[in-house]
Amino acid sequence: MKTIQTLLTITGISLLLSGCGSTTLVVSTPIENIDSSPLKVSELTEAEKHNWGHLDLAKDTIPGMSVDKAYSEIIKNKKGKSVIVAVIDSGIDINHEDLNDVLWTNEDEIPNNGKDDDNNGYIDDIHGWNFLGDGYDEQLEMVRIIASGDTSNPEYADAVAEYEKEFEKWSSRKAQYDQISQQIKLADETLVKHFGKKDYTKKEVDAINTEDEDLKRAAQIASYMFSNGLDSLGEALEEIASDLEGITDRLNYNLNKDFKGRKTGDNPDDLSDVGYGNGNVLHVKKSESHGTHVAGIIAAERNNGLGANGVANNVEIMSIRAVPNGDEYDKDVALAIRYAVDNGAKIINGSFGKSFSPHSDWVREAIAYASKNDVVFVHAAGNDSNDVDTAKNYPDDNLNNGPEVSNSYIRVGALAPKYGSNLVASFSNYGKQNVDVFAPGASVYSTTPENEYGSKGGTSMAAPAVAGVAALIRSYYPKLSAAQVKKIIMDSGLALKTKVVVGGDTNDIRPFSELCKSGRIVNAYNALIMASKLDK
Repeated sequence: MKTIQTLLTITGISLLLSGCGSTTLVVSTPIENIDSSPLKVSELTEAEKHNWGHLDLAKDTIPGMSVDKAYSEIIKNKKGKSVIVAVIDSGIDINHEDLNDVLWTNEDEIPNNGKDDDNNGYIDDIHGWNFLGDGYDEQLEMVRIIASGDTSNPEYADAVAEYEKEFEKWSSRKAQYDQISQQIKLADETLVKHFGKKDYTKKEVDAINTEDEDLKRAAQIASYMFSNGLDSLGEALEEIASDLEGITDRLNYNLNKDFKGRKTGDNPDDLSDVGYGNGNVLHVKKSESHGTHVAGIIAAERNNGLGANGVANNVEIMSIRAVPNGDEYDKDVALAIRYAVDNGAKIINGSFGKSFSPHSDWVREAIAYASKNDVVFVHAAGNDSNDVDTAKNYPDDNLNNGPEVSNSYIRVGALAPKYGSNLVASFSNYGKQNVDVFAPGASVYSTTPENEYGSKGGTSMAAPAVAGVAALIRSYYPKLSAAQVKKIIMDSGLALKTKVVVGGDTNDIRPFSELCKSGRIVNAYNALIMASKLDK
């Protein structure tokens, strides 16, 4: 069987690219027999963990997007055009060391003068707009539907059924975590008393030989935590406390029918009630890190010696805060998309989604508006392990699997960093009709608030990876339309025929090609080659 390295010389898309007076033959990663790639058996190094989404399947046996290869072989001697990418998300730390030089600035607006200098309807929108104002916590959409008391709503019964299931799940989870936390705390206290110190080691715990049942159980708990990569029971307690905070937020805010989170004073059911919010696009608190992480995946300054490299250079990030700790409002999303389009964005990233959407038509019309104005909209497929051809997931570009309203909307599923049967992230949604492509989304390293960095997983991370590739295409081949950019991304990816575990269910194994419309994983290197060919 031919290997990928052999096939590199005989198959795939190839063309002549000129640069600096010389002509070089560039051959893309093949799209045939890709499944002959050898599996990577060793664990990822720290460097690979921080950059796996940029690596090359053929060279590194890691299913990245060949971003580094694209820079070193295709665009290293080219000068691209600046591209505005709007990130509709939670707040972004625009002061972050890896983002502060890649921000969009509204040059027609005079900062902090309390006037709408450019007459775009938004006062002091210097780096974008904040549709949430001072808000942070919010209900889920199904809870808002129930709280409205409108039983005539066609989604009311489904919302009630889903709410009861979710409330039971998260209540049980909180009780479980409380119990585990108490057990670990007791075990830690027992071991501290036994050793007479807090910083006992794995070796010391393993050496315990006792008939004392309490001490024996404490040692068992500690050994289990050590075997899972934790350095101490104190670290385990910190992780559980963090998880409990999220679970408590879910119960106290997201699933609380009496909670009122909106602070902007507008009517969220009236699309004409505009002008609310403010120009402060920053995160409200450090834990509001999602938007900062997404922005870094797209455009963290490359090769500056700091923590992370974005996919794209030549990017200006437009920050639009519209996603709270809970479900976003359809009105905010619709207006955010229109704001991005009207203020020059050529790509919009939407790493959010929900299962109920009372005003989905408003958002769909905004997506169509973006398409008509030559803007690419990249959307995360969702993290419910569902087939979104049958399960509802908003926003979308069609109604009930009918005709699509946009030719530039791209829905993205998430890949894990190990090629083979576990290639598809267990949490990722999928759909032969409604998911377009897959991209790196599990354990992705990027920027977080206050000049920090960390790894997050979700289709929320896969979407900005694709938005970054779209930005590269639009930067180096600016004559190409949004529709052409989508087609390039879908047609240039690596077409895999391997069988994969779907939704984390080892009893559900299917050909990867059945999980998305293109049957491909995104590849920046191939995309730029195809863009060059189409551009000519």
